[in-house]
Amino acid sequence: MRRVEGSTGARLLECTNPVKNKWRVRWDVQEHENGNASYMEEEFSHKPADEEIRSMIMAWYNDRTDKAILSGFSYGNVPVWLSSENQFNYKSAYDLAVQTDGKTLPVTFKFGTDTEPHYHTFETLEELTDFYTKAMKHIQAMLADGWKKKDTFDLKLYSSE
Repeated sequence: MRRVEGSTGARLLECTNPVKNKWRVRWDVQEHENGNASYMEEEFSHKPADEEIRSMIMAWYNDRTDKAILSGFSYGNVPVWLSSENQFNYKSAYDLAVQTDGKTLPVTFKFGTDTEPHYHTFETLEELTDFYTKAMKHIQAMLADGWKKKDTFDLKLYSSE
């Protein structure tokens, strides 16, 4: 699977070598102002079945959504890694702070990257609420974007007829 530069109007499903039964599937077509386009492409050594095409493209969208959730959020211009473990830790700290009216604060989290760590201490419930709310909104926005892309997928466009 790779991103390819090509012309607009490339077929989404194409037999590129009938003798060797080579087929290419294309998706995520992004047209450029210069008349060219880029798209994801996967080659098969057989004509892929509809379910093969659908499963591959849905898995790609799911992977892109996961990556956007994990590494696409920043707080105070510092990247925040939203792994499942970190999400659980943030939620636990937030829930406990809310339940105790902030008596468990301050709480410190490591943001940034392994090579450039940034330790952020939340002193107030308001500040922790701001962080947690923004992180959850980011996750919801990335999920909604992924769902939208998957919902617009049309398998009929991959007919080779």
